[in-house]
Amino acid sequence: MKYEYLVVGSGLFGSIFAYEANKKGKKCLVIDKRPHIGGNIYTENVDGINVHKYGAHIFHTSNKEVWDYINQFAEFNRYTNSPIAIYKNELYNLPFNLNTFSKMFNLVTLQDIEEKLDEEREEGLAKLNGRAPSNLEEQAISLVGTTVYEKLIKGYTEKQWGMSCTELPPSIIKRLPVRMVFDNNYFNNKYQGIPIGGYTQIIEKMLNGIEVRLNCDFFENKSELENIANKIIFTGAIDQYYDYKFGYLEYRSVRFETEELNVDNYQGNAVINYTDKEVPYTRVIEHKHFEQGKELGNEVTSGPSVGKTIVSREYSDKWDPSKEPYYPINNEKNNTLYEKYKELADRDKKVIFGGRLGQYKYYDMDKVIEEALECVRREVK
Repeated sequence: MKYEYLVVGSGLFGSIFAYEANKKGKKCLVIDKRPHIGGNIYTENVDGINVHKYGAHIFHTSNKEVWDYINQFAEFNRYTNSPIAIYKNELYNLPFNLNTFSKMFNLVTLQDIEEKLDEEREEGLAKLNGRAPSNLEEQAISLVGTTVYEKLIKGYTEKQWGMSCTELPPSIIKRLPVRMVFDNNYFNNKYQGIPIGGYTQIIEKMLNGIEVRLNCDFFENKSELENIANKIIFTGAIDQYYDYKFGYLEYRSVRFETEELNVDNYQGNAVINYTDKEVPYTRVIEHKHFEQGKELGNEVTSGPSVGKTIVSREYSDKWDPSKEPYYPINNEKNNTLYEKYKELADRDKKVIFGGRLGQYKYYDMDKVIEEALECVRREVK
């Protein structure tokens, strides 16, 4: 074999595996069907603004090993994710905290807010008759009550997933923090930030000295590639690898409308969610605020981005094989189907599956790093 590992996909999982294997003297070939490295964390510098081409990526973790690992490739700023929600011209702070509840119910004291939330929760719990929530709607109402659910969760979630909240598993809503303090920091993690200069530089450093082929689709070149290496590290969709033998796993896709505007500041925040169903997009990202906003204490007054900003409207989209898969739909039907593919993978000595698509899991970036490093420890001797 010409290579010890063929790495399919130059995103975070594939690039970490190639970097670590290369350090151990293993010859790797990395391929990617896109014209650039980096997968979905790819950032492109446009007029001095690092644009997150495939949606906002904010790094956060409580794992010091992971934080130290990623910081060897870039310096991170102290960006704190504090998104805003807009519901029918009303502004609310996210995550759900006392700022949110105070405005929602026009209440001031913690005691009054707690009483109001308890009242709304009790109404939802009474409808369950002692059983556990069986869908996202029941889970959300049991956490924050009907008013918050109707204004800030229902419309946004149904746009994002393309189905009713009563059809979605309760586990999805457990990702949302609820805080009884005035704290707009979305993540509970100890470490958080954005790499100064964007994410692409991280992947460039990882893949330095490793052979990379771009615009190279594994499936279009399968006869050549599947026997070019001793093993394949595959970060694409596991069902596609096995030619959809048991059927298609389902995903949600995302499409973006991005425009450059001749203003310094368009919306005053990096992330604003639109939570009513009548607005067709889920959120608007203003990319410069990830690295240049007032929240970082370094508002830019000179340089190429002055007088310019770039915004992206995100539309959640129904997926089909012609579109990029973003979010696995981890309901019972799809998880059962995935287990069939995983059984094939467990018996397959040639290929190792990694990342969101390969393992059909909604991984944050820190979990991808953990999985990639564990895969290297397990595989590369």
